[in-house]
Amino acid sequence: MLRARIISLIIALIGLLVIAGLLIYDMRARDTGGLSEPLASIGGPFVLTGTDGKPFDSASLAGKPFVVFFGFTHCPEVCPTTLNDLTLAFNALGDKAHDLRAVFVTVDPARDTPEVLKEYLASFDSRILARTGSADEIAKVAKLYRVYYAKQATSDGGYTMDHTSLVYLMNRDGKFVGTLDFHEDPNVRVKKLEKLVQ
Repeated sequence: MLRARIISLIIALIGLLVIAGLLIYDMRARDTGGLSEPLASIGGPFVLTGTDGKPFDSASLAGKPFVVFFGFTHCPEVCPTTLNDLTLAFNALGDKAHDLRAVFVTVDPARDTPEVLKEYLASFDSRILARTGSADEIAKVAKLYRVYYAKQATSDGGYTMDHTSLVYLMNRDGKFVGTLDFHEDPNVRVKKLEKLVQ
């Protein structure tokens, strides 16, 4: 009886190892450079306001790969670091990133006017576009991308914004295919963007 159980366990273990091996083989065979198949549940069309004060329709990005990042100009670390990382990655890609765009959507429209955003973005790659809008418009876009953000009071009587720090990667069809992370290795970041622009 005990021997039969041991044999059954060994067979089950061998079966699990075979399945695990096949899954690993399949993942390696389908290596996508960190990107996945398009997921239609994240992203979608939106209209916001550009740094020139004019409406910006995401339809203008049709046929081009782009990334979307939510943040705010008073952000002490994550936002400027992420925008700088994108600038460096764009430069590393060279001509490959010709059609690539980044859309920086503020989650603090009360302070981030078109003029403020224009001045803020002057320090980063020109392909990074800053966009604002009404509180309701920002909320709709954040919902499309499943982004969390919330105002938090500070001890000096002011406020800061908590927010999702991921960069969303959108392919030429406007479909979500992956993310960049704030703590990600720069080489991984470039590899993902290189795959996105192919």
